[in-house]
Amino acid sequence: MINIVGAGVVGLSVAWALVQRGQVVRLFDAQKPGFGASFGNSGSLSSSSVVPLATPGAALSGVKMLLDSNAPLVLRRRYLLRALPWLRQFVRVSDETTVNQVAGSLLEILGETLPAWQRVLRDIGAQDLIRHTGQLHVYASRQSLAADGFAWRLREAHGVRGERLDRDGLLAHQPGLGEHYTAGMFLPDCAAITDPHGLCQRLADALARAGATFIEAPVQALRPDGAIEAAGQVWPARACVVAAGAWSMRLLAPLGVRIPLETQRGYHVQRHRHEVAPGEVLRGPVVTADSKAFIVPMREGVRIGGTVEFAGLQAAPAPARFALLRASFARVFPQAPAADGQADESTWMGHRPCLPDTLPVLGPLPGLPALWAAFGHGHLGLTMSAVTGDWLARALCGDAPPSLQRFGAGRATLGASLTTADNLPLQQTGAPP
Repeated sequence: MINIVGAGVVGLSVAWALVQRGQVVRLFDAQKPGFGASFGNSGSLSSSSVVPLATPGAALSGVKMLLDSNAPLVLRRRYLLRALPWLRQFVRVSDETTVNQVAGSLLEILGETLPAWQRVLRDIGAQDLIRHTGQLHVYASRQSLAADGFAWRLREAHGVRGERLDRDGLLAHQPGLGEHYTAGMFLPDCAAITDPHGLCQRLADALARAGATFIEAPVQALRPDGAIEAAGQVWPARACVVAAGAWSMRLLAPLGVRIPLETQRGYHVQRHRHEVAPGEVLRGPVVTADSKAFIVPMREGVRIGGTVEFAGLQAAPAPARFALLRASFARVFPQAPAADGQADESTWMGHRPCLPDTLPVLGPLPGLPALWAAFGHGHLGLTMSAVTGDWLARALCGDAPPSLQRFGAGRATLGASLTTADNLPLQQTGAPP
């Protein structure tokens, strides 16, 4: 028996890979499967996202954004002291050498994204949920595209295919784009899931048919031997996988584990209609360089997601963040029909679990061999989850997957060596805080 904490897309993917190898699993979550960040993500399978959040110059531009309440990145003043340790480490891993190492490690997992998801979708009968659309990045000018040159050169150096576009090229890929955008890049190898929550439901249904048990209850405590305290009893297991996203550290802290995990709160506005211009629908994801928004086609219309907010796990959503997303959509698609109240639009806010260098925490925790980590996927939870599930299942079943040790033993690894342990320490202190 293996316990899994978290029934989002990462926990479900780990569970699916385990039952495919004959393991018996239990999944624990306070909500039904697929809520939380898995419910509200952009649906993009961004296999080209080898550029970490921390890049040379990102610290300075990030500080400027933090001071602007209308920027894509915002820090609530009351949360400043809590966020400072994470922000300091973010700055420390933004040098060019570290960024190139991180990009190489990201490539280890992202390079397997589409084949891994295609296998999972085939096995659960959900091939209808994937669209091979590519991904369109739009800029206001050739100069603004050139200013983003480091990121595009980094992608190219790691084998990401991209097509540079002028205004006519943009319109060929997506008619109806506003005149504000005159340059861009098209990434042909990206795909998208048209119903992220529906995908989680299909995975959960397939798991239930395969004999997995779902416990809808909050987890009170983890035990070092892999057992879980929940729903008024103890649930023993030979191992426990912690896939609780941004809440993972709340569960691990009493065991003395310290990981620099932060919630980057994300927002979306869901338009329940498909038109983005007269006679035109959204053909694939559009990413705006200025507002950092993802505008993506969904089964139920068009989703505008994005922004990063540092405010912790408890603060209420900020209406201004939804307004920023609506303004971004209006700038990209000025001819789109106006939303007509709640019948045409809904909103959501959720928590992305992020490490300063963008890499997730995968594998057994130092000093706690029965406890395994599968969290910290940041903005790439859906993208990375199928490969995460495969790697962890192989390791838990005694196979020989890529190295999973994320931090510890003097180096951080994710399928490739990455020497950032001094910047991003995982400590097992042996005593609760």
